[in-house]
Amino acid sequence: MNESITFRLMKEQDIDDVLKVEHESFSVPWSREAFYNEITKNQFAAYIVIEENGQVIGYSGTWVVTDEAHVTNVAILPQYRGRKLGEAMMKKLMEIASELGAKTMTLEVRLSNEVARKLYRKLGFQDGGIRKNYYTDNQEDALIMWVNL
Repeated sequence: MNESITFRLMKEQDIDDVLKVEHESFSVPWSREAFYNEITKNQFAAYIVIEENGQVIGYSGTWVVTDEAHVTNVAILPQYRGRKLGEAMMKKLMEIASELGAKTMTLEVRLSNEVARKLYRKLGFQDGGIRKNYYTDNQEDALIMWVNL
């Protein structure tokens, strides 16, 4: 990673850029209203953006409830993938969750998303179970993963 990569908390002004990342990353993207509510109304939510030279190129989010963090989203623009930016962003998200009191972190990932599963395992996540028919676009199962922070 080079010095022009930065992380910061997501702001309302980032929603347009985040929606671009969202639409280029997911077949069932979140809405503008969903992101707005997450960053302005959800007391449990923590969202970050990753920027290169001041441009938002990815984001991730988690909910921290009592001592558990649940990852809601992780996305990097397609043209920036393969540069370990997702790994750096997940490490930052794990650090923030820990600072907010989380002792464990969980997430769901598509069974077909081998790249993400490999990354999560590299970060110490373990398989925790299967959520049948979790994804609404194709009823694909989700793998539940967790890690101690």
